[in-house]
This record gives sequence, structure tokens and C-alpha cells, in this order.
Amino acid sequence: MSELTKLTLAEARDALRGGETTSVALTEACLAAIEGAGALNAFVHHTPEIALEQAKAADARIAAGEAPAMCGMPLGIKDLFCTKGVPSQAASRILEDFRPEYESTVTQNLWDAGAVMLGKLNMDEFAMGSSNETSTYGNAVNPWRRGKDEAQLTPGGSSGGSAAAVAADLCLAATGTDTGGSIRQPAAFTGIVGLKPTYGRCSRWGVVAFASSLDQAGPMTKTVRDAAIMLGAMAGHDMKDSTSADLPVPDFEAMLTGDIRGKKIGIPSEYRMDGMPDEIETLWHKGAEMLKDAGAQIVDISLPHTKYALPAYYVIAPAEASSNLARYDGVRYGHRAKLAEGDGIVEMYEKTRAEGFGAEVQRRVMIGTYVLSAGFYDAYYNRARKVRALIKRDFDAVFAQGVDAILTPATPSAAFGLGEMADADPVQMYLNDVFTVTVNLAGLPGVSVPAGLDKQGLPLGLQLIGRPWEEGELLNAAEALERAAGFVSKPSKWW
Repeated sequence: MSELTKLTLAEARDALRGGETTSVALTEACLAAIEGAGALNAFVHHTPEIALEQAKAADARIAAGEAPAMCGMPLGIKDLFCTKGVPSQAASRILEDFRPEYESTVTQNLWDAGAVMLGKLNMDEFAMGSSNETSTYGNAVNPWRRGKDEAQLTPGGSSGGSAAAVAADLCLAATGTDTGGSIRQPAAFTGIVGLKPTYGRCSRWGVVAFASSLDQAGPMTKTVRDAAIMLGAMAGHDMKDSTSADLPVPDFEAMLTGDIRGKKIGIPSEYRMDGMPDEIETLWHKGAEMLKDAGAQIVDISLPHTKYALPAYYVIAPAEASSNLARYDGVRYGHRAKLAEGDGIVEMYEKTRAEGFGAEVQRRVMIGTYVLSAGFYDAYYNRARKVRALIKRDFDAVFAQGVDAILTPATPSAAFGLGEMADADPVQMYLNDVFTVTVNLAGLPGVSVPAGLDKQGLPLGLQLIGRPWEEGELLNAAEALERAAGFVSKPSKWW
């Protein structure tokens, strides 16, 4: 693999500005790496012609001067983002052959900044999953392994292809989306940085919807600095998204001083879960010590409604999914089932959805339809909405006490093996989101930072949760943690 693919966005930007390389050379190196990494199944739609055309345009822009920071950067795009003329399936059979005639706002912002699209990345179907095992393209595979054990591990989900591609140096960075932890959990499982911005910071227009009040796009990168650079290009107000915040986008990178002296970091007692591995507990304690050594004040805090977050999430998210996915009926686009003589429109809907949606999507749509039904709306959906308001109030109260950020584990374990949870109760899989869903329910920014390895040599992440709209402050604390942790491990190449 070319050394060029190992560059961070910041390093590549400096190399491009200094004339040490070109975007075309960077892009060709990434395309070659992708070609040789079929075993990871990270890239599912390849766009080499588009990539090289964009790279040439980026080189011309850099030569002319005044190119933005993301100009010339080869990226992978999660298959949830609609990209004009390129298959955008949300990893579902029901959207096979769908090629949008429009571009999502986030990807358009990146192309306007001069970024390069290498292709589309694998993910869980409609972003529903924590292990990238629900994809119509097959499983994405984690580039990390447990020592000499050759068992394939999950890269996490739903942004599993994005995480695997960045960790394996197939691209310099990737887009992800996070509805209940789908950026932060895979980032923790693969030893990279994953940032979920404040709800409304990045436009949702042109991103295939899962749960509209929870979904948020964000960057998946090799370093915290890269996350700051990429978020600056992705974010911005969008008139096409009614939930997009009309706020200026600060220079997030300029806010990375690494100085957190006097900052108050909260440690929530409710995140100490029964059965949590000692390694996670130890890493969390070490993370707090690192931030304390960097000058932060560590304080114990309480988020009393945390224990209700997971059940509330798994009522609200499926409810919204059942509404959003009702549009996939085989009439206008995507998959349509073959009909028998005498079949009417109802049979077409039923057969198309039965063939087009995978088992996990069907399960969540059924749950969502059930909790929204007349007899159960108040008992489930309305109650979950009230719990959500209480969870947000918990965070508001903590931030009102002067807490600047909250430190928690990112996941309850390191990456597990593909297929290991196949026969388990689905709730066991849902428990992977136990530390992340509160952030989505409250609409807050959160970032996963790689902070150590477990005894099997797999990466573990720590999560920092910030105040709304203060991604710059959050990333600054994350950079202090990143510096202190000094995580530089990479997976050994086997693919």
C-alpha cells in the first residue's frame, strides 16, 4: 500500500499546498488500496472516473491558490447519502438500481470544497444495525483481528464500511451518519475518530431517512484535527432542511488549542453498568486521569434518566422508521416484486416490501407500526417522548452547573466476531448502543476518540459529550484526550 493513503487530512493538505504530491496521486493511491481490499467489503460502489476527474479539478484549484482545506481529499461516502447519478441504495435491496438525480447537501458541500469521491461505502440496511451484518451487500469486515486469531470481526454499525475504510487507509476520511451511535460505535471498534455533531449542524437533505428527529451526519477520520477540518466543510445552514440550524459555521480547526485548563469534565455515575468489562472501566478511569493531568477539573455528575434511554430510543426510532419507510412501495423507484395474475396494488406493496426489506428492517418497522397504533400510542410512543424530554433535561441541568463536557465509555466492549450475535436475543445487539443513544435523544454533539487496546489487541474508545453547538470546545477537549492517550496503533495488514 502506498504511504500516501496513510496521510491524515491535515498532512495531505500541507503536502498538496507544498507541492509534495497531487490530488491525482493521492486518489490513485487510494483507488489501488481499495482494489486490493476486497476482503473488507468496505466499498460497494466504485467511482474511479468521477474521482480522477474531481482530483484533476482540485489540483487546478490548488495551483491557482486559495483552495479550501478539503480540496483534493479522497473520501468514501456512506451509501445513505444520495449522490447524483451514482447508486444510492442505503444497503437495501428495495432501492436496487436507484440512481438519484440530485446530490445530498452534505456531499454537495464537500464537492464545493474540492473533495474527491472514491465510491460508496457499506453499511447496515437503512442504518439499522450495530454490526454491519444487515447489508444487502454482505458484511463489512473490521481490518483489526484478535491477535493471531483469523476470525472476522465486526467494524460496528451502521457506518461499518466507513469505519473499516478509514482504519485500513483506503480513504483519507469518510462520511457517516449517527442515529443512536452509528458513527461513534464503529469508530471505537476500529480505532478511529468519529464525531456526531449537534442535531441540525449538518443538513439531512438527501440523506436517506431512518429516524428523522435523531439522524445526523458527521465525519469519520484518523484524528481529531481531521474531524474539525471535515466538519467545517460538511456543516452549514440549508433551506431545504427545516431542522437545519441557521448558525454560522466556526473555524473548528482554529479552536484546537489543546488547552483545557480549568475546564470541568463530568463523569456520570449512571454509566457504570453491571457486567461492564474491567478493561472498559479501567480505560474510563485512565481517561479521566489524563484529562485531569491536562488541567481539567473532574467532577462526578448524575444523569438519572439514563437507564430509560435505550428502551425510549427503541420505541422512538422504529416509530419514525415505520413512517419514513412507508414510501418504499415499488411504485415509483427501486425494487418491484413480480406479480401473479390477479394481484392488485395491495399484493404489490406486500410482496415488494417482503422481498425488498431485510429481517432487521422488517422487525423495526413492525415495532414502529405497533407503538404508533391506536391502542398503544400513549402507552409507548408518547411515554417514550416524555422520557426523551427528561433525558434532555438531565443534560441541561448538568451543563447549567458549569460542566463543559462529559466523559463516558464509547462502547460496552471491543469489536465482537461477525456472526457471534446471530442467534442471540436482538436486545443483546441493541445494548451496543447503551452509551451512545442518550446523545441522540438529547440532540447533543458527541465524539469517540481511540484511547487504548484491550488484552486481545483490539481498539477501545472513549466518548466525550459536549454542549449543544459547541463542537469546537468538544473537539478541543477531544484533542487533549487524543494527545494524552497517544494512540498510534494500526491493524496489521492481512487483507
